[in-house]
Amino acid sequence: MRTPVYLVDESLIKENMRILRYVKDRTGCKVLHALKAYASFATFPMMARYLDGVCASGVHEARLGREEFKKEVHTFGAAYKDSEIRSILKYSDIIIFNSFYQLEKYHAMARKKGLQVGLRINPGYTEVSIEKYNPCAPFSRLGIIHEIFREGFSKHKNKIDGLHFHAMCEQNSDVLERILKSFERLYGLYIRGLKWVNFGGGHHITRDDYDIERLIRLIIKFKKKHRVEVYLEPGEASVLNAGVLISSVLDIVRNNAQIAIMDASAEAHMPDVLLMPYRPHIMKSGQPGDKRYTYRIGGPSCLAGDIMGDYSFDRPLRRGDKLVFTDMALYSIVKSTTFNGTNLPDITLVRESGELHQVKTFGYRDYRNRQS
Repeated sequence: MRTPVYLVDESLIKENMRILRYVKDRTGCKVLHALKAYASFATFPMMARYLDGVCASGVHEARLGREEFKKEVHTFGAAYKDSEIRSILKYSDIIIFNSFYQLEKYHAMARKKGLQVGLRINPGYTEVSIEKYNPCAPFSRLGIIHEIFREGFSKHKNKIDGLHFHAMCEQNSDVLERILKSFERLYGLYIRGLKWVNFGGGHHITRDDYDIERLIRLIIKFKKKHRVEVYLEPGEASVLNAGVLISSVLDIVRNNAQIAIMDASAEAHMPDVLLMPYRPHIMKSGQPGDKRYTYRIGGPSCLAGDIMGDYSFDRPLRRGDKLVFTDMALYSIVKSTTFNGTNLPDITLVRESGELHQVKTFGYRDYRNRQS
């Protein structure tokens, strides 16, 4: 197997799917996969057996969802373009608007195409600590705040089928419980007569310590109280711990420390490592100094900060060794770039049979065709 390569395990995704279907079966809610986190459609036929559809953020994701997942497509965009709205409506079942202006502008067109229409609101509460990942941070552009919603709802209520909020990031169901209290306090009066409420994403449902039973109680209680359909939009939870990025050591240099240069790049192949930032786990490694041999692990690009982090190992690294970065199915394949001309990693599936299936390879044409 050549490197770098994203290795995605279909059996592990299936385990996540079973957990999500358990929530569906217990509550009667609908679960959509968020394409922004993972869009490798080779696994969609299997995932579609468990979930109700996908949520998209624009025309290309909506089309991919319609053509490859082949079930419900819900699309939310911070703002839609005139040149794309017809295609978005073509591929979507529900469209969610981010302002009363865009609702008014495109509502009739959506209804003519037979779509349901929703509004994204700001629920007025969040516990996301990293501001760039906080959809309800001060001055957030995402979701209508209560003051504006209260002024505009009566004029537009006959145009609206449902409400959508998103206020979580990698969080447990106790956080959702507190968000729902704020949401119901601010927007509970407006739910009557609606068809659905979408609880958005950020639910880490397939994480080992996630309180699934609390989530189930919250959904059942909400549905019974308000008599609406409930949607969830997990992205990470669909593929959590179901993929790795395998990379080879190209060289080892020294500058006050041992530095291993890999054929995978933090900047190009796992950008959240630098954006969030966070230190990805490498199999059989420890924190610096925990094990006998410590190395700084970096990428091949010319960016000085193309660094994954500092790690220790039981034995010295050698040129040609392979390192395995864990939990790389989510927000890595979809965000990878060809910065610096760096080649994109291959994508390979581990089928349920254990067979390796190379889904995609990349080369010069992929780099060239993006430039001109």
